[in-house]
Amino acid sequence: MKNAAYFSIICTALTIGGIMLNIDIEQAKNSFPNIIEQTIKGNEIIITKKGRPVVKMIAITKKHKKKRLFGSAKGLIKMAADFNKTPEDFRNYI
Repeated sequence: MKNAAYFSIICTALTIGGIMLNIDIEQAKNSFPNIIEQTIKGNEIIITKKGRPVVKMIAITKKHKKKRLFGSAKGLIKMAADFNKTPEDFRNYI
């Protein structure tokens, strides 16, 4: 658990401003819950194996949708008086 404590100290220091952190896969095995917490807080975690990056962890963010207001398009859509009349070009196809 020495690695987990070390990782926790590093991440605590880096949480301001969303930092990218590289961590070795062996350290990641011992501190996976801490890694998840850091990604949720906005940090990007790169897990390396023998010094080479193998995994990039980032949090999934939800897109905020605007709430639709009933009747908000009223007056924006116009229908022609003959909208249901068959055009002359298509009379042969009916």
